[in-house]
Amino acid sequence: MMHSPGILLTLVGFALLLGPLIFLHELGHYTVGRWCGVKADVFSIGFGKELFGWTDKRGTRWKVSMLPLGGYVQFAGDADASSKPDAAWLSLPAEERERTLNAKPLWQRAAVVAAGPVTNFLFAILILAGFSLAFGKIVAAPVIGTVEVGSVAQTAGLRVGDRVVSILGETPSDWEAMHMAIAQHPGEPLDVVIERGGQRQTLQVKARDKVTKDKFGNESRIGYLGIGPASIERVAVGPVEAVGLAVGQTWTIVKMSVTGIGQIVTGKRDTKELGGPLKIAKFSGEQLSLGWLNFVWFVALISINLGFINLLPIPVLDGGHLALYAIEAVRRKPVSERGQEWAFRTGLAFVVALMLFVTVNDIAQFKIFGG
Repeated sequence: MMHSPGILLTLVGFALLLGPLIFLHELGHYTVGRWCGVKADVFSIGFGKELFGWTDKRGTRWKVSMLPLGGYVQFAGDADASSKPDAAWLSLPAEERERTLNAKPLWQRAAVVAAGPVTNFLFAILILAGFSLAFGKIVAAPVIGTVEVGSVAQTAGLRVGDRVVSILGETPSDWEAMHMAIAQHPGEPLDVVIERGGQRQTLQVKARDKVTKDKFGNESRIGYLGIGPASIERVAVGPVEAVGLAVGQTWTIVKMSVTGIGQIVTGKRDTKELGGPLKIAKFSGEQLSLGWLNFVWFVALISINLGFINLLPIPVLDGGHLALYAIEAVRRKPVSERGQEWAFRTGLAFVVALMLFVTVNDIAQFKIFGG
């Protein structure tokens, strides 16, 4: 087992991870906003008191703030950093009013809001596609090559040579997809359909609940059957296929996030598995200590999760704004000012409560104050 990286490497890793991802997310909002003719008043990395910054020729204040756990672009017509509409925008002179976000058509407002998460997804896809171009792809068919003696797979009747054609109702594209599906359901029954001797049959298999540890002692609960692939090879890919693979990997990670949240909500997974800023900082330092390739892959993973989380329909997040725009599209008029006020207050309270919970969760697990 490796020792955890020192505090300096952890801080460097966290800064190299979070700073660029926040900047890219907010740059997505800012860029599409400019394309749509919206004036940006503030572009901030972090929240709270400004540490340093400058104002450009367009009147945008670029700044770095004290609390580096997020960022925002405050457009003209926004009441605050959460981009809640300011009723005062209607009283602005016509020329200024046209440069506010609220004055733009619904599709443009939605595009500006969606641009942040989309930028995070595109950045991750670029990284993952680069990995595929550099190292190729792993080709392993979902055909069983080994079965551990005494494993749940052997008990359920799985044999060498069986081809898995369906698991949990989905057809695995390759061994990796099947492995990920199994790993996400520890201790749960899996409806496994196999093909053996030209015949298909369904086997009831319950994944073993296995706890694994990485080099730093971090524990993970995974589903485990005790099977291995028949063959594995690495194949070179071209740029188009690399992008396609990256899109598929991104979608798989998003589906895993949805499944994980569902399992926590239903009690199938412990809330201790939720991670906050402290855990992300710890992991970023660990991955950086393993080398740049590990760290860059981790950046892609966090970028995908950042995009996904921001699309959740929670007011104050991008997904909450998009939800309000969807309601506006159906009603043919914006949600009332009072309705938006309550939505943003509720969303802010939820986000703050969640941040406090995961931070306390991290502190308890790390035994920062003696456990």
